[in-house]
Amino acid sequence: MEKVSEKPVLETAVGWLDSRGCLSYRLLEVQAGTGYGKRQYNILAELEEVCCYRLITLFSYLSLCSIIMHPCKDILISCGEDRLWKVVGLPKGNVLLTGFGHTDWLSDCCFHPSGNTLATSSGDTTVKLWDLSKGNCILTFEGHNHAVWSCTWHSCGDFVASSSLDTTSKIWDVNSERCRCTLYGHVDSVNSIEFFPGSNTLLTGSADKTLSVWDARTGKCEQSLYGHMHSVNDATFIPRGHMIASCDACGVIKLWDFRKLLPIVSIDVGPSPGNEVNFDSSGRVLAQASGNGVIHLLDLKSGQIHKLMGHESEAHTVVFSHDGEYLFSGGSDGTVRTWS
Repeated sequence: MEKVSEKPVLETAVGWLDSRGCLSYRLLEVQAGTGYGKRQYNILAELEEVCCYRLITLFSYLSLCSIIMHPCKDILISCGEDRLWKVVGLPKGNVLLTGFGHTDWLSDCCFHPSGNTLATSSGDTTVKLWDLSKGNCILTFEGHNHAVWSCTWHSCGDFVASSSLDTTSKIWDVNSERCRCTLYGHVDSVNSIEFFPGSNTLLTGSADKTLSVWDARTGKCEQSLYGHMHSVNDATFIPRGHMIASCDACGVIKLWDFRKLLPIVSIDVGPSPGNEVNFDSSGRVLAQASGNGVIHLLDLKSGQIHKLMGHESEAHTVVFSHDGEYLFSGGSDGTVRTWS
């Protein structure tokens, strides 16, 4: 990381209400302890708040596409271009288990609610389920025509959903080992998919610039959300509450009211693409992995935006520890980095 100059400069942001009453942000360079802007929010930042993020490289491989936290234990799962998934112990970063079986890069992974089974999606067009006690593949779902970008597990543990470059999403029945239904509606690659916690509602983000909300029981699209001007690369639900966060290929983050299905905030941290967004467990802080290697942290209470710099190239994925004390990021430089 670059050394801090004698006169510290913080990357933060100022927010204001535009003519439509929407909250907007613009990145500014602000000398520590100063602030300016129109209808200004609290952007006063102490240098210590930024410097407390400490960079540690846990391990290096080929480009990493996804890292996730185990639902109960202090372990990470990583996956990427080496076609492998790895169980990583924390805090040392030692690899505890490696799984292989895909014939192309891995794009995403997600845990069964119990934490005993893993689902992975891949460029080989398949979704695989794995027994984490042994590292063995126990089931392969085939049916997509192109690369599978994302996967998500229903809270009951009986269904896995996936999204693909073939413009469709699929819901897989783990018990019958078959595709339950295919979701049609997007007209370009479906880049992300996620179940709303404890419900039958699915959220997808697509290169057609839209987000869609689906009823997983019927496979029908209930609502599409418009507002992004570029490909939506990722979308996620807040852990508790009714908010959606999404990011696009030009670095715009949007927050949406899930109950009203309306935009709340638009935040431009571009022009580098936003690759993934994730909330901490409290729902107060949102992290975005960016194409220029920067991790953006948005404090939803204060409106402050901080930049974490350390990756040597594109950052692909971010996830918080359960207590929110640590942030993990991975990218094309082949490293997982811990920020504390």
